[in-house]
Amino acid sequence: MVIRARSVFPLLIDRLARLISMSVALGVTFFILDPAIAQENLTYRLKWLINMSTVGDIVAVHQGCFLEQGLTVTLKSGGPERDAIRDLELGHADFGVASGDQVIQAISKGSPVVVVAQLFQKNPLQWVYFKNKIRIDGLTDLKNKTIGVTFGKNDEIIMRTLLVKSGLSERQVRLYSVRLDYTPFYKGVADLWPVYINTQGVEIGHKLMASGASIAFLDPESHGVLFVANSVVTSKRLLEEHPERVHRFIKGLIKGWTTAVEGTDTDRIVDDVRRYDRDTSRDLLFAQLDQTRALVKPGKTVSIGRINVPAWEQTEAIMLANQQIDRPVNVGTRLRLEFVE
Repeated sequence: MVIRARSVFPLLIDRLARLISMSVALGVTFFILDPAIAQENLTYRLKWLINMSTVGDIVAVHQGCFLEQGLTVTLKSGGPERDAIRDLELGHADFGVASGDQVIQAISKGSPVVVVAQLFQKNPLQWVYFKNKIRIDGLTDLKNKTIGVTFGKNDEIIMRTLLVKSGLSERQVRLYSVRLDYTPFYKGVADLWPVYINTQGVEIGHKLMASGASIAFLDPESHGVLFVANSVVTSKRLLEEHPERVHRFIKGLIKGWTTAVEGTDTDRIVDDVRRYDRDTSRDLLFAQLDQTRALVKPGKTVSIGRINVPAWEQTEAIMLANQQIDRPVNVGTRLRLEFVE
C-alpha cells in the first residue's frame, strides 16, 4: 500500500502540536536542535561530589543547555580517587574540573592539559572562627592562634602564604591537623577552621547561629591572596582536533552557569541539585546557592567563566614559593581565553 506524503504530513503536524501542548501542561521542556549539529556524547568529570558547588554543571545538563549544542553530557562525580586530569590523560573523560594547583602540578609533570574556563572567580576556601572568642581585624591577629589546616592540601599552602604576608613566623602560630571531624573547632581546640564558604560554611554557620553563637570568616582574597579554584580543563589533543566541539561544550556550560547564577526560578535550580544531594535541606540549599552565586560572579562586570590570568600567575608563584613545584611552568601558555568573552 502506498501512503501519499501529502496526506500524512498534516497528520504528523497535528500529532506534534498535541504532544507539545500536553508537554507544556505537564511542565516538560522541549529543545529544538539545529539538524546541522551532530549529536555527540561527552563525559565531564567533576572535581568533587555533585552538590551546590556544581550547580551550573547540573543546570546545563538538566535544563537542556548542552542539548541545544547537540551534546549529551554525562556528569561524573569526582573525589580523592577520581582525578579529572588523570581521566583526560587516560581518555576516560572529555572535560573535567580541577583547581589551579592541580592544573599547575599536572603541567609540571608533563600533562597536556589546557584550561578553557574558570568557574569560581573567588576561591571558596575560608577559615571560620568564633567572634566572641577571638578578634581578627588583620593578619597579625593570627599571632598565637591555633589554625586548622589540611597538611598537603591547598589550604595549608594558602595559610602559609597568609602568614608570610602577615610577617609572622610559623613559630608564632600553631598549625593543627584537620580531619573530617569538626569537634576540635567546636570545643575550642582550634581557633580557626578551614571550610568551603558556600557549602560547609553555610551548614556550620546555620548550626552555630541556631545555638546562639557568633561567627565570622577569614577570607584570604580580602588580604590579597588569590588562589584559583574550580576551572574547566580539557586535553590539548581534543582542543586541536575538535575546537568547535570545545566551543559548543563551553557555550552550553556557560549558559548553564548563567542560568544558575542569574536565573529567577530558584526553586527549579534547587530541585535540580536535589537530584544528587538529598541529604541537605532545601533551606540550606537556597543559602548555598546564594553563596555560590557570589563566588561565580562577584561583580556585575565579571563575565561568568572568564579566566583570571593574574590569579593563575599568583597561584603558580605561591606554589613555587612553597616548593609545590620545582620550577616555573608558565601556566599562562595553557590558559585558552577565546572560549569565554
